[in-house]
Amino acid sequence: MLSVLDRYILRSLMINYLITLTVMICLYVVLDMFVNMDEFTEQGHPLSTVIGNIVDYYTPNVFLFFAQLSGVITLFSCMATIARLRKQNELTAILSSGVSLYRVAAPIVVFGLATTTLLILDTECLIPAVAHKLARDHDDVDGKKAYEVLFLRDKHGALVSAARFHPTDLDLRRLLILTRDESGSVIETLEADRATWDPPGGGRPSGRWLLERGKRTTRVFSDDATLGPREDKHITYPRFYESDLDPRTIQLRQAEGWIRFVSLGQLNELMGDESADLATIVQTKHTRIANPIVGIVLLLLGLPLFLDRSPANVLSDAGKCMLACGLCYVVTFVGQNIRPESASALPTWTPIFIFAPIAIALIDRIRT
Repeated sequence: MLSVLDRYILRSLMINYLITLTVMICLYVVLDMFVNMDEFTEQGHPLSTVIGNIVDYYTPNVFLFFAQLSGVITLFSCMATIARLRKQNELTAILSSGVSLYRVAAPIVVFGLATTTLLILDTECLIPAVAHKLARDHDDVDGKKAYEVLFLRDKHGALVSAARFHPTDLDLRRLLILTRDESGSVIETLEADRATWDPPGGGRPSGRWLLERGKRTTRVFSDDATLGPREDKHITYPRFYESDLDPRTIQLRQAEGWIRFVSLGQLNELMGDESADLATIVQTKHTRIANPIVGIVLLLLGLPLFLDRSPANVLSDAGKCMLACGLCYVVTFVGQNIRPESASALPTWTPIFIFAPIAIALIDRIRT
């Protein structure tokens, strides 16, 4: 059951969290838009179209910005709440009534766990749902540019290529699909002048590409030749090709670093793909797991540096908190962005190994 003190602190936390969230996300959007404004306008579109493209581009990117700033937003909102309690001598009155600093910190930690749950929901559900939009460039928000598709692996193990891919038209031009055997030799080719996406429906669990002038060539070997095996070709003319590579997936995989937009379940599936970059997948997977923990560590590191009974040292304690938490954030950023030479997760977990014991030691030294 929540006490009056818990409700009061949680209400202040919620207000400060919403203010901090709005300010930081808006600042992130404004800075990114300021740097890339020329890319939105270089196509010569009317002002109304440019504004629509800006809104269309940054609306899904808000989820990505939140994932990058979630720990900092929580930290700032919690520190702002404590600063207000100290500055207005409310914390002194609370302590005078016999309530310890640990009891004051309890709803703050619970609030931090709740915002961490929002981060997990964002990275595992919301970002994967709009991943294909996050893969867009600033100058191609409407998806009208056509580009090549080079050897994307589908669920059958085949390599899918196309001379041109139109995201808005949902079609592939000059499609080429190569199927290989265990030794890597091409045993089947599928060509088509054009392929149009047909989504699942009508009792079909998976989507398919409808082929125009499709031609499948299968290599057939027989051992009845006197001088060795003879190769024959079997040609058919299919009308469609079933695949898990839908237009959204193809659009997503054109982006550099697209792996960071997918969920943990999708990362586990990619680990079985021989053509995928295993080191990057392992790093991304451990980063996804470590990020919520880092957010909690940031909060636990800042609390004992800022949670003090004296109202006179707010600025000094705020400086110490920003220095310690800033160092933790920098180490985390460096560890998560080091290009791994092998499938090692050590750089990702290093900030937790370093700063979690420090946070525990500082919490133990709080004068309640």
